[in-house]
Amino acid sequence: QVQLVESGGGVVQPGGSLRLSCAAASSGFTFSVYTVRWYRQRPGKEREFVARIGPSDSYIDYAESVKGRFTISEDNSKTTVYLQMADLKPEDTAMYYCNAVLASVNNFWGQGTQVTVSS
Repeated sequence: QVQLVESGGGVVQPGGSLRLSCAAASSGFTFSVYTVRWYRQRPGKEREFVARIGPSDSYIDYAESVKGRFTISEDNSKTTVYLQMADLKPEDTAMYYCNAVLASVNNFWGQGTQVTVSS
């Protein structure tokens, strides 16, 4: 089992930016063959899809609510996946989770990182 670790959350004013990172807690793991998704859970709401990136950046998708403001990417070593968030709104306030899936074989989650958008 691989534990993912999210980082980069914090408190930011509306219109601000943050970059979230997702990496494995242990060394040697890469996302090369995984589809990596970011989800978020807003207060009182169910967890929702935010963005995904396919193996070797084969595809990228976003939820409509973040399209044009958020960018998902991967570093060249395939050890870290980023979620660059811009023009943040109060409704983006949520716990953000990273998820890595390899078909029906592996499904790994992180513990989440809190993003709060408030003036």
